[in-house]
Amino acid sequence: MNAKRWIALGVAVALFVVSIGFQFVSSLAAADFDSMFKVPTNQEFTEKVIESGSGNKIAVLELQGVIQDSAGGSLLNSGGYNHDKFMKMLETAGEDSSVSGIILRINTPGGGVVESDEIHDLVVEIKKKHNKPIYVSMGNTAASGGYYVSAAADKIVAHPATLTGSIGVIMQSINYAEFANNHGIKFNTIKSGQFKDIMSPSRKMTDKEREILQTMIDGLYADFVEVIVKGRDMSEQKVRELGDGRVYTGQQAKNNGLVDALGSLDDTIAMMEKDNDWSNAKVVKYTTGFQFNQFLGGTMQSMFGARTDLFGLTEILREADGPRAMYLYSK
Repeated sequence: MNAKRWIALGVAVALFVVSIGFQFVSSLAAADFDSMFKVPTNQEFTEKVIESGSGNKIAVLELQGVIQDSAGGSLLNSGGYNHDKFMKMLETAGEDSSVSGIILRINTPGGGVVESDEIHDLVVEIKKKHNKPIYVSMGNTAASGGYYVSAAADKIVAHPATLTGSIGVIMQSINYAEFANNHGIKFNTIKSGQFKDIMSPSRKMTDKEREILQTMIDGLYADFVEVIVKGRDMSEQKVRELGDGRVYTGQQAKNNGLVDALGSLDDTIAMMEKDNDWSNAKVVKYTTGFQFNQFLGGTMQSMFGARTDLFGLTEILREADGPRAMYLYSK
């Protein structure tokens, strides 16, 4: 490499470093340090006032990202959903006598069957035990597990362009048996039973295995349907007609009875005040305390954007525990 190329490479590296530094400083400048460094009463999250008022108190909880139990996380996904923290926030809002109502701001394609069901059951429990209204405000996406959670709410409000629905269950895995066979790769499997390696990626799935898994999926789908039947007071036939896996816009969901109204988060707050004869409500948002790895992870995502997925890191993390049934809108 000649001198000119070395100089060009050096300039490129310098510009790259300067760009990273600039974006990092910009992220610092835009950060909400008041909420980051404010000491929360429960050492895990705090309340940020978004509407001052002297009346009833409304707590807004954000459910963002894929619903999965991934408390460990990684640097690149550290700004995403944390199941344990969300469950604790929701439980706290339910038990806090100063909170009159709860709004779940949902922006998720869904996620794990178990995690979605745990949130749904906690919503039902809070409504029954503490007699508090719980509304849902849908963001860009509130599909599959996101709708499963929403079905338990007293009122669902979606933006006309929200993607919701995707009622159903999916289980996927990669099969590289043919590739391995073509390249002379052999696998040795020692198992205790015929179906111990069901969904093995190294061999073709048998008809019996597919039948077993389909029965599982059908059972979980029936649970999904039942949740909507009870939560939305719809007939099972209607739910199954709507629940073929497709997504709906917020407007289409409203036309089909899957949501109650169209509007923004502000509209949802206003509806809760009006429906319950509250005035001048104080609205707070639960936020997690400052964590440097979460902040740095968010900064990296803002700098590199979709390029962080070039190495398939997100998919690797999602599939790390092996194939499992998901209430997930998967493109």
